Amino acid sequence: MIRIGDYNTLEIIRETEQGLYLGAENGDEVLLPNRYVPETFKVWDKIKVFVYLDNEERPVAVTDEPYIVRDDFAVLRCSQVNQHGAFLDWGMVKELFCPFKEQAFKMKAGGWYLVYCYLDEETDRLVASSKTNQFLDNTELTVNKFDEVDVIASHPSEIGMNVIVNKMHSGLIFSEDIFKDISVGDRLKGYVKKVRHDNKLDIVLGQIGYRNIEPNADIVMQHLQDSNEGFLALNDKSAPEAIKQELQMSKKTFKKAIGTLYKQRLIIIENDGIRLVDR
Repeated sequence: MIRIGDYNTLEIIRETEQGLYLGAENGDEVLLPNRYVPETFKVWDKIKVFVYLDNEERPVAVTDEPYIVRDDFAVLRCSQVNQHGAFLDWGMVKELFCPFKEQAFKMKAGGWYLVYCYLDEETDRLVASSKTNQFLDNTELTVNKFDEVDVIASHPSEIGMNVIVNKMHSGLIFSEDIFKDISVGDRLKGYVKKVRHDNKLDIVLGQIGYRNIEPNADIVMQHLQDSNEGFLALNDKSAPEAIKQELQMSKKTFKKAIGTLYKQRLIIIENDGIRLVDR
């Protein structure tokens, strides 16, 4: 079966004046127009293509790579708006349509928006929606505390940054757990810090508790090794803001990291900073 709005690996079944016809195992066929035909090929070769609907709403295969695929999220630029809705540049000849009813806020030409791409069952067309929360569900979670997850920054709030977790669930990174600039659409590795009684997810960008000591100790060691004299002008008495600016971690995490290094006799803690032990 050929999946519209996604990549498909299909067989070349015949050559025509218009291009190559590609086939799936169930007998579905789609045209790969001449402009996308590779220089060398053989019938029955397999080729990876992206399939979407052309201007006449017919399935067509291309070798272009879109900025978003079906059932995924991405930040796209709005190129134009008409009486029906907005049109987004997603790297294809035919732009991706976002109807007014699927706009969280009215889109404007030139603006950038986080959207979800899906196949509209009523029209059988690919469309975009900036109302991304409707495609997330925390009723039955597929993650647990301490799990590593993929997150997409969704939209900021007064208490932090809302995120999309594993393209399935909604979560939140609290402001006090953000130690670097995050923009809407950024894709990051995160960890589940807490699963609340209502299945809301607290997410952090660093591992939790004892699990984050080693990687953060490595970060501190790397900074020490990169410095000219193996010295870093930070210690357990430094201001949290200074630690955050230099290392993108909290003071609590930093103290755990240097405590680990000190116990391993890798550093000396001085009045004005920390220093590598000469070996």
